[in-house]
Amino acid sequence: MIFVDTSAWFAAYVEVDANYFAASAFLASVVGDLITTDYIVAETLNLFRARRRSARAMSFGDIVFDAKEIVVEQVSSDDLKRAWLLFRHYGDKHWSFTDCTSFAMIERLGIKTAFAFDQHFHQFGNVEVVPVS
Repeated sequence: MIFVDTSAWFAAYVEVDANYFAASAFLASVVGDLITTDYIVAETLNLFRARRRSARAMSFGDIVFDAKEIVVEQVSSDDLKRAWLLFRHYGDKHWSFTDCTSFAMIERLGIKTAFAFDQHFHQFGNVEVVPVS
């Protein structure tokens, strides 16, 4: 199972994004399930809308909510508590609270790989970040 961050979802859907080709190629090569969180879905939809890409938001939403190979995991109350501890403890890293909820869920589920272009995933250190540049 591969965790997917907002940075990867956005890059895969926006042709002018610097990581579009890497993101698209990686998604096309994935075999197996992808996992993301309800927070990541919300953040991605909001990013599309903020960047005036409403059609991309609709396409992304249709795919993520209908694809059987994409699991949208809800951030649990325990994840929120763990995220708060990470957010407080690692203030020097400038991780967003959404990043911290992702890290908490990744820990809880024992996920070993994250599809992300966000450098914070490299700082987290407990996952292999793909695609390798």
